[in-house]
Amino acid sequence: MAWQPEADELARRRAFADALGGPEAIDRHHAQGRLTVRERIAGLVDAGSFQEVGKLAGKGTYEGGRLVKVVPAPYVMGLASIDGRPVAVGGEDFTVRGGTSWGSDRRKGGQGGFVEDLAHEYRIPLVNLIDGAGGSVTSATRRGYTVFPGVHGFERSVQLMGEVPVVCAVMGTAAGGPAGRAILAHWSVMVKGTSQVFAAGPPVVERSLGQKIDKEALGGAAVAVDMAGTIDNAADSEADCFAMIRRYLSYMPQNVWELPPAVACDDPPDRCEEALLTLVPRERRQPYNMRKLLGLVVDRDSTFEIQPTFGRAVITALARMNGKVVGVIANNPMVNGGAMDVKAARKQAHFIQLCDTFHIPIIFLVDVPGFMVGQQAEQAATLREGMRSVYIALQATVPMLTVVIRKCYGMAGMGTTDKNGLDFKIAWPSAEWGSLPVEGGAAAAFKREIQAAPDPAAKLRELEAQLRELASPLLTAEAFAVEDVIDPRETRAYLCRFVDAMQGRLATTLGIKARAGVPP
Repeated sequence: MAWQPEADELARRRAFADALGGPEAIDRHHAQGRLTVRERIAGLVDAGSFQEVGKLAGKGTYEGGRLVKVVPAPYVMGLASIDGRPVAVGGEDFTVRGGTSWGSDRRKGGQGGFVEDLAHEYRIPLVNLIDGAGGSVTSATRRGYTVFPGVHGFERSVQLMGEVPVVCAVMGTAAGGPAGRAILAHWSVMVKGTSQVFAAGPPVVERSLGQKIDKEALGGAAVAVDMAGTIDNAADSEADCFAMIRRYLSYMPQNVWELPPAVACDDPPDRCEEALLTLVPRERRQPYNMRKLLGLVVDRDSTFEIQPTFGRAVITALARMNGKVVGVIANNPMVNGGAMDVKAARKQAHFIQLCDTFHIPIIFLVDVPGFMVGQQAEQAATLREGMRSVYIALQATVPMLTVVIRKCYGMAGMGTTDKNGLDFKIAWPSAEWGSLPVEGGAAAAFKREIQAAPDPAAKLRELEAQLRELASPLLTAEAFAVEDVIDPRETRAYLCRFVDAMQGRLATTLGIKARAGVPP
């Protein structure tokens, strides 16, 4: 065969790439409970669907003009399918130089590069499997000079945020550029115990600040997910991480020029749940389980919660109503009585932008007494972050449906309505609203009258009782200032009808939004 020698040479070079950083490096990687990048891609995508690109890239060693060894480029990427839909996927190979950047003019990926161009040009989702330390000071010894920051920048990464779903999974230690790339995502995930993310690792921290700290305490899931919200979700294992990625993408369109995928639904849209009638206590200050309420309203087993351990005063989740994808924002009376604090505001703002970008209608399940108040709240800039969430909501053009479960007060309540669309609001009989709650509001508005009364406490109770009578949602419904008051058991049927009806509107508003993308 005329070209058999060349075919043999090609097979030999591919074998060097398949060997990654060599047996010893792979063994060390496995000993840490981590899969190699090739094993990760195989575990994530549809079986046999990965078409690698750039497999031959690397640094060859030659003797007498014959190749004897290749150190592969520390990045593996290409085209694959997840649930039958094409995706661009890539990740650092930690077994080669710890996944540090490769000094080639043409990059495979990691920060810009071919894999991001592939997602952009073909308008398909991008999945980054991040496991690298970014740049290295040793690169200067190879080049003879230091590279100015941004030579391989985030320009394409930022562009993708307005075009296609971007998922970043931190699979090991991510520092510097890879850590920054993890943040430039619509959704991110890391693995408990084996993943960390930070701007700089323990050696730099110790040298700069004199602080001795291990990498888990610096940037493990307990910090990055639960405390900082740097990463959205935490997985129990790499296999769990892959399952979460697949599920997240099942709610996403391929790009902003398409609608999210609808699925067949065997959950009756007119299902009535008796439990909804008794779920909210008559005692206004008594909390209840908003997650249970959410599960009773949306399609059974369709809830995918984003950032469940961060900003816990609000719940953000992707779900389905009669098979159609929706985003749900629900206040959590179990935390701060549902009052919006800084973390909850940031979480809500990011989620609204996600839904708006990908044409996912939003359902608000409202029980918010307002912004969190007090000295600590003011020092944390709750007002600024809270108003930012209101600002984002007032910019969004995706359809919204508002269900007031109990409290809807002040500026926090203002950000739960569709002011650029139908402004459709329904309420449960337990609902109440206004500029601020009767408690505190009456004391401020009638301060002089209360102080002048023979029994100030009794006078305050009298005024509060009068104001509560006026707070009935039925009186607001009479004035058509709220569109409907419904039996709680009717919630699912009501919402399904309107989610079904808005699909035509959604189909006519596809494409890049005027406010393109989702900032980190």
